[in-house]
Amino acid sequence: MKKIKLLISLAFSLLILGSCVSVKTTGSGKVPPGQAKKITGSKSAKPYAPGQQKKYK
Repeated sequence: MKKIKLLISLAFSLLILGSCVSVKTTGSGKVPPGQAKKITGSKSAKPYAPGQQKKYK
């Protein structure tokens, strides 16, 4: 009887722990214009601003 209870509790704990999901959120993946300027070493953030980019069809 003790073995059955142990197996049931072990199976239940594995089921509970197995259903846990770890999600790492890093935002939408977009970088603000000023940060993109720093990363690329550009002198102006204007090309990275959303209102300054050309829309291609």
